[in-house]
Amino acid sequence: MDDQNKNLILATVLSALVILGWLTFFPPEAPPPTSPAPVAGQTGQTGGDQVAPTPQAGAGAVAPVLTSTPAETREAALAKTERVRIETPALSGSLSLKGGRIDDLALNDYRVTLDPASDKVTLLSPVGSPEPYYALYGWAPVGDLDFADVPGANTPWQVESGRVLTVDTPVTLVWDNGNGLIFHRKISVDKDYLFTIEQSVTNTGTTERKMAPYGIIARHGEPDVIGFYILHEGVVRASDGEIEEIDYSDMPDATISAAEGAAVDLIDVQRSGWIGFTDKYWMTTLIPAAGQAFKSVAKYTQTSDTYQTDMRLPIMAVAPGSTQTMTTSLFAGAKQWEKIRHYQNDLGIEQFVDSIDWGWFFFLTKPIFQVLHFMNNLIGNMGLAIISLTIVIKLLLFPLAYKSFVSMARMKELQPEMEKIKERAGDDRQKMQQEMMKLYKDKKVNPASGCLPILVQIPIFFSLYKVIFVTIELRHAPFFGWIRDLSAPDPTSFLNLFGLLPFSAPGPESILAIFSIGVFPILMGVTMWMQQKLNPAPTDKMQAQIFAWMPWVFMFMLGRFASGLVLYWVANNTITFIQQYTIMRSQGIKPNVFGNILSTFKRDKAEKK
Repeated sequence: MDDQNKNLILATVLSALVILGWLTFFPPEAPPPTSPAPVAGQTGQTGGDQVAPTPQAGAGAVAPVLTSTPAETREAALAKTERVRIETPALSGSLSLKGGRIDDLALNDYRVTLDPASDKVTLLSPVGSPEPYYALYGWAPVGDLDFADVPGANTPWQVESGRVLTVDTPVTLVWDNGNGLIFHRKISVDKDYLFTIEQSVTNTGTTERKMAPYGIIARHGEPDVIGFYILHEGVVRASDGEIEEIDYSDMPDATISAAEGAAVDLIDVQRSGWIGFTDKYWMTTLIPAAGQAFKSVAKYTQTSDTYQTDMRLPIMAVAPGSTQTMTTSLFAGAKQWEKIRHYQNDLGIEQFVDSIDWGWFFFLTKPIFQVLHFMNNLIGNMGLAIISLTIVIKLLLFPLAYKSFVSMARMKELQPEMEKIKERAGDDRQKMQQEMMKLYKDKKVNPASGCLPILVQIPIFFSLYKVIFVTIELRHAPFFGWIRDLSAPDPTSFLNLFGLLPFSAPGPESILAIFSIGVFPILMGVTMWMQQKLNPAPTDKMQAQIFAWMPWVFMFMLGRFASGLVLYWVANNTITFIQQYTIMRSQGIKPNVFGNILSTFKRDKAEKK
């Protein structure tokens, strides 16, 4: 077995093992459930909200936690409280005057499925709905105040100004506690996903009052998650330059707080930070003003089965006749890189771009995405942007590829001398290796250089997979023809002749799904096979069989991956073929691609006889 073929087999087997390992730990995305899973802790009762008691505490204490007594439908839960509509270019929904909760939010630019008539993506839902998820603001009592004296989860707010919350018309709510304190809450929203919450309290009494403002994002019951190792879903927060991620499954294991009767993970943030929940594409985040110290809390309460993030702000003393105000922000929307970067760069929300899960290879995923985003804005088609990105990557790696292909071409030139060395050495393998190494040194050939391009491609391949999987810019992004979503597998299948036969291809839940290969996975296998035909098949039968099966094994292994990734692989194979063919010609080698193909079929026919 010559060294060149050894290197080719080593590189091929290495790639196969890496991809098999990737498939094992990071399988392709499973289809979403056909119906929402029941929320843990629901009893099936109907009615209003209940409050799980929380003992009064000092600085940083928060309001009691709501528990859910689910209504029959989300619409029924919404109808139980008086509401103020939310209407912006990006958002629609309402906020409840009971507690002033932002608990009804849909994303206008995103649909559940590719069908433009399908429902908008729902982000927030009220208590009593199947999956309660909401933002809540208030004041925690300190000293001689009680929870009844400050706004909380069930405070009956009145509208002071604004009947519809729009970009141009904020809404101001008011509540008089009847005991010398008047509270106002002014809620504004921009054209995208950022709310501004201005809370103020006026002391009309004769005694100084102390209290601490807070913000809460709560989710009742563990949300449905994709559950991939490659993707984080759960709490995400920034704390003075550090990014932390906490999975939902890890929250019940946090330190138990005796004061709150819950598992609590608390950090004192001194300079800058934020905290919230992230899904694959959507996020809700509590954001204090720049430079504002606060307590960042991730909390799970078992009695109410509630996952909660708190932004607990310092105690404020309100002197008689004075007013104290605290302004914070709430992000609730899609994790669009351009908009999140705007909030980071222009509004000073530090590290906000890192709320997107860039993964271990962030030093590759970030620039890869930025190039992809730039190309998409320039061309207007994400599929063409992926092809353009492939060309950019191949140009950057061309010096390495050129050196590798030249080395492989020189190895071919050394074949006659290598055969003579094998004949002279006979069974003395040590002597053969020594003479081979001397030959390589004299001719300045590196037999291992053929593996380098593949080794470099592996982290790039993983990083692109991460980008395609986690960034919302790829969600429902079309290419041409039947590829309407580059983040999903190719929807065609050769099992029904790509739609010509009168039955549907097996769905993702079928065991036959792995064989349901579409057009682009087949193109990937064909282009990989064509690459092989630049060189004659190895004379060794075992080598020949490995090479013969490898393209088709890869085709089935990657066939159910996102079509955007398969498109990259097809483009990469095609460009590599052109590069290698051109370089081989420049070295005086004329690849007989058609002849190598014919010899493959002739050999197969002869072996069958």
